[in-house]
Amino acid sequence: MNWSAIAAIYRFEMARFFRTLAQSFFSPVLSTSLYFVVFGTAIGSRIQEVEGVSYGAFIVPGLIMLSVVMLAISNASFGIYFPKFLGTIYELLSAPVNFIEIVIGYVGAAATKALFVGFVILITASFFVDLQIEHPVAMVAFLVLTCLSFSLLGFIIGIWASNFEQMSLVPQLVVTPLIFLGGTFYSISMLPPVWQTITLFNPVVYLISGFRWSFYGLADVPIGYSLLAIVVFTGACLGFIWWIFKTGWRIRS
Repeated sequence: MNWSAIAAIYRFEMARFFRTLAQSFFSPVLSTSLYFVVFGTAIGSRIQEVEGVSYGAFIVPGLIMLSVVMLAISNASFGIYFPKFLGTIYELLSAPVNFIEIVIGYVGAAATKALFVGFVILITASFFVDLQIEHPVAMVAFLVLTCLSFSLLGFIIGIWASNFEQMSLVPQLVVTPLIFLGGTFYSISMLPPVWQTITLFNPVVYLISGFRWSFYGLADVPIGYSLLAIVVFTGACLGFIWWIFKTGWRIRS
């Protein structure tokens, strides 16, 4: 394993992050504050509790997942797309670096950025509501797995995209609706029975449900299913990336 190459890619990507640290730090803080003002005040005044948890505290795991998922995708996709756009990816492919080291460098940096923002949002939320974390180890595990898996998805999107518009196509038209319809701001038990069944086909439900369980011990689906869903998704992304580098799809052509 060429750790020097991994470190070089990782440092390069993190340097881009620190150059815009104010934006990376204040943007999630402001967004989280606005969500609490809008949802916590407007909706929270009508919905006092959800399954014994105050509504403001109930939406915290969903807010963290919303920001972390979108940031992981955008950072990873832009990170690998720019070398394609500038043509420097051929220098990377001709260097003594295998695809595993490339993926670790880019995905590791994107996951680190998303993880940082996740903790920033968690700290910000603690100023608005009283948070309790019943399973802190599970919380960190879910957060890390989420950052890694969606960074892998973003890496795939960055390789697939032929222009800047395509990079935002999947996050805006697919991922964002799935997150908002995946129980971010509500429990699926509040839906009519038919919609509860339909919602279970949304893979994001299992992610948010498992993450919320780590906070309050509440889950819309069994925790085992949530773990299985995130592991299968991560494995599928890894397998697809392996196929991309094996065939050179959208890289060498």
